Amino acid sequence: MFRTGYHLVDISPWPFSGALSIMGLTTSLVGYMHRAPLTWVYFFGSLSLFLLVFTMVRWWSDVVVESTYLGCHTSLVVRNLRVGMVLFILSEVFFFVSFFWAFFHVSIGEISMRTVGQWPPVGVKAIYPWKVPALNTAILLGSGMTVTWAHKAVSVHNKCPAGVLNPNVSSSAVNCEEYNMLVEKGACYQKQAIASMALTVGLGAFFMCIQYEEYYMASFTMADSAFGSTFFIMTGFHGMHVLVGTVFLFICTLRLAYRHFSFNHHYFGLDAAIWYWHFVDVVWIGLFFAVYVWGY
Repeated sequence: MFRTGYHLVDISPWPFSGALSIMGLTTSLVGYMHRAPLTWVYFFGSLSLFLLVFTMVRWWSDVVVESTYLGCHTSLVVRNLRVGMVLFILSEVFFFVSFFWAFFHVSIGEISMRTVGQWPPVGVKAIYPWKVPALNTAILLGSGMTVTWAHKAVSVHNKCPAGVLNPNVSSSAVNCEEYNMLVEKGACYQKQAIASMALTVGLGAFFMCIQYEEYYMASFTMADSAFGSTFFIMTGFHGMHVLVGTVFLFICTLRLAYRHFSFNHHYFGLDAAIWYWHFVDVVWIGLFFAVYVWGY
């Protein structure tokens, strides 16, 4: 690493345990849909969920230790991480493009039938877009503003001393006063970043609660025509991404509190979480206008 600038990770069990837990959750879900015995479904589902959470905690901890305490994330490693995150978000874009393609394929095909064509199909009452969906849109747009505020605050906090005595500071009163002012400025912006990140996490959790209530109150199900299946698939996968993004931002909030992004230490983990959250916001805007407004 010290000769090349790159970091070769140690052998880790977490990719295998993560894949095993996801396979268990998928198997449990398929078993539930096919009316398997609920005892076995709940048992394997709970076990797989526990393994997934345990894997996430340990894997995330290993990455934080490598980055913050061991110094393994050099500038070259961070550059590769940025490229990897960009490619991951690009793959997520095409993941949702396939769902939008399916939605417009079935909807335009239904409308193009001159005799009985109608979208949504007869018997399906779509959700009114300018109440709960519009509120969810405002919540996500507001969370995008708060997370941008957090990013700006962290960028300022990162340039200020972290409250540790700097041996390069001379003993003159002027320099000591300037140094103390920088320390206070960094602490102030750290508090702003933590507050705005906590607000973003709260808005993400609020969005998921409202989405659950919308599902519960919907007059149609996933089995009600192509509209029901595409609606729940698209909004459901988006909700899963909101959940992942909320957990991502929550971890970054904890790292902010422990000053992992202080005094010129790279904060790419926060950048990646913010990129991901803005991606989730953009996808929801597309869902709102395509599925809720145009599909009403």
